[in-house]
Amino acid sequence: MDFTPSEEQSAAQGLAARIFGDLSTHERLTAAGTGTDAELWKELCAAGLPAAVEDIGLLGLVLLLEEQGRTTAQVPFAVTCVYGLLAVAEHGTAEQRERLLPGLRDGTAVATGAFPARGRVHLAEDGALYGSVPWVPWLRDATHVLVADTDLALWIVEASAPGAEGRAPGVTVDPVETTAPWSAGRLVLDGVRGERLGNGPEAYAAVLATARTAFAGLQAGVCAGSLARAVHHTVTREQFGRPLSTNQGVLLRAADAHMDTEAIRVTAYEAAWRHDERRACGAQALTAAWWASEAGKRVVHAGQHLHGGTGADLDHPVHRHFLWGRQLDAYLGSGSEVLEELGLLLADSARGDAS
Repeated sequence: MDFTPSEEQSAAQGLAARIFGDLSTHERLTAAGTGTDAELWKELCAAGLPAAVEDIGLLGLVLLLEEQGRTTAQVPFAVTCVYGLLAVAEHGTAEQRERLLPGLRDGTAVATGAFPARGRVHLAEDGALYGSVPWVPWLRDATHVLVADTDLALWIVEASAPGAEGRAPGVTVDPVETTAPWSAGRLVLDGVRGERLGNGPEAYAAVLATARTAFAGLQAGVCAGSLARAVHHTVTREQFGRPLSTNQGVLLRAADAHMDTEAIRVTAYEAAWRHDERRACGAQALTAAWWASEAGKRVVHAGQHLHGGTGADLDHPVHRHFLWGRQLDAYLGSGSEVLEELGLLLADSARGDAS
């Protein structure tokens, strides 16, 4: 395995770091409140970063999402790339790719996904979709939603036409405020005609593995940003005439957080690399998700604790990393849930090898 970024991946990561660093500032995030930063989204799309994901692959996307996580930038970048661009590019027909990808590339269309499936959407005998999903990330921004029915067939649902006011007939979106400001919403489908994508459970499993890998990469960035803020604080803040960073307890806590962050990053890289090499990556995606969930919350808690009393300030930038880290933990599934699924997958694989 070689996780060294290609020239194209490095260039895209550098551009993403500059745009996120310049525009996703504390002041702009404060002004955005719980909504999406529309100007930042336009800038990212104008720079061609969503469109570049088709060329730089999932590993490239993980690198870009690390940069988003470092700044907790409030844009629907991950969901549009995972549930829109990559899902359609890898599982769509030629006609679907020609029709849907241009809008997803230039940002006029925004996609999200009701993942993982919990059996909440069903396909009726008349071919229409019914059901509700309690919360879907960035749903309030979405023009298209990828849902899975009870048979794990994938359906693209048009939530609204790009640039149009209001929702498509049969689609209801109720705003939901989550731990992190992800412009989430409750999705209700009442007799909606969806557009089939891919070949059922196999496509669903592939998109789910891609999503887990991508959001693990986002968590790696969130943790790296939290830790960087904690390091800066402990190096510059003095107590009893010396920096906080010279205390052994502080050093050990920061070191543990660094190792956890690196574990999230390297497992996400491995899953993404295997995806791009067209190798089985379901177990690796679950491993990355487990690290992102279990270790991620440890890191963002450490980031706050290392700030001392300052970390309790809800307006401090480090608090955003805490909120994002906890939200990603919830979105990926608790560590025990992910570990159970990974164990079942490995057991099934071992039984298959034995037979």
